Amino acid sequence: MLALPGRALRHAARRGRLLRLHGPSGPWRCQSFSSENKAGESSAVTPMLKHLRMKIKSTGPITVAEYMREVLTNPVMGYYMHRDMLGEKGDFVTSPEISQIFGELIGIWFVSEWMATGKPNKFQLVEMGPGRGSLVGDILRVLKQLSSLLSKCDISVHLVEVSPKLSEIQASTLTDKKIKLMDNSSVYMQGVTKTGLPIFWYRDLNDVPEGNCFYLAHEFLDALPIHKFQKVEKGWRELLVDIDPEAPDKLRFVLAPSATPATEAFIHGKESRNHVEVCPDAGVIIQKLAHNIEKNGGAALIVDYGHDGTKTDTFRGFCGHKLHDVLTAPGTADLTADVDFSYLRRMAQERVATVGPIKQHEFLQNMGIDIRLQVLLQNASDEATRRQLLQSYEMLMDLNKMGGRFNFFALLPHTRILASNELTKPNHSHSPVAGFGELTWK
Repeated sequence: MLALPGRALRHAARRGRLLRLHGPSGPWRCQSFSSENKAGESSAVTPMLKHLRMKIKSTGPITVAEYMREVLTNPVMGYYMHRDMLGEKGDFVTSPEISQIFGELIGIWFVSEWMATGKPNKFQLVEMGPGRGSLVGDILRVLKQLSSLLSKCDISVHLVEVSPKLSEIQASTLTDKKIKLMDNSSVYMQGVTKTGLPIFWYRDLNDVPEGNCFYLAHEFLDALPIHKFQKVEKGWRELLVDIDPEAPDKLRFVLAPSATPATEAFIHGKESRNHVEVCPDAGVIIQKLAHNIEKNGGAALIVDYGHDGTKTDTFRGFCGHKLHDVLTAPGTADLTADVDFSYLRRMAQERVATVGPIKQHEFLQNMGIDIRLQVLLQNASDEATRRQLLQSYEMLMDLNKMGGRFNFFALLPHTRILASNELTKPNHSHSPVAGFGELTWK
């Protein structure tokens, strides 16, 4: 049996309704809120909680973005920094761990886009947040199988990874030879893949050399820090994290008493929702990708939970494949929020064409997943393998599972798209882009 992916539950989960509890609190005099506690969750005072309490006592309530950044990527205690959180023994499972077909079809997508842009002589594959390296490993297998097509192309692999633990696992997955550790360089590791390609590791996307880059972000943007805003009688107020005065070992949500700089910067005048989440880091990344694609060509494929500017409160936590209160035992659970693709589209600032979002079910079907499944089933040597292939296919394609919960979204040079503004809308049926329309080889 396949383990039910923790992140595959996230579409249905919400951290909970914000419940008004107390009155004024200290000099902030904020409205306060509490996240709903889930039965059985640990109430242990973690090292991260101690760190956050000291921080809040020193500076006052912190933004949700600062809370997420500390909890997930603090160099000493951050959730992502020193553990392998993937797989059945971790807190969530991702599509590449479920089936090789997923990564193979994404590899075909990148080759298709490389061909559609004139087969340039340079191909930089850049993955942000590559997990265990399973996805890029499947892509590299496709590139090797198509080596005759790519023979005159200079291919290199560039991984953006902040976690020392995960970078070690990626190196073990993707390389045979000893990895060279770099000092005083934007590249902190480099080596050669099992398929013979140069591979480099970076802590920051800005360190990746510009060029004809094909970017991949799979379940990456949903873990970036968000700001949360609530509309009240006096206008928009930012949601902050504070110490609960009635339980000093616990945290709570409060509303800032007046508009914060983030409120002024991120809430636009036409906003119709009463609760909004904004991820500035995702906006900066999209602007970086759009700039490089406009200047140097290439493409970007973003795969994540998300919506097109319709959802409100999606901030939630996962531990051991189960929902976890976002303010409980910080540092022991993954934190995530749905990606707002309408915000990404705005941040692209029309420098590039945007295509999607469309559901994973539709994208994989357009890429020929049914044909690939039949080939694997015919080559399967035993019934257990065939059963596993079918279960994996169902998990990836079922609209009530990953097929309906993940979205695919792409950034492409304007020259890549036919002259039709309709292609920027979801649910279009005549896209010349593989996956967003039927795959055709030219």
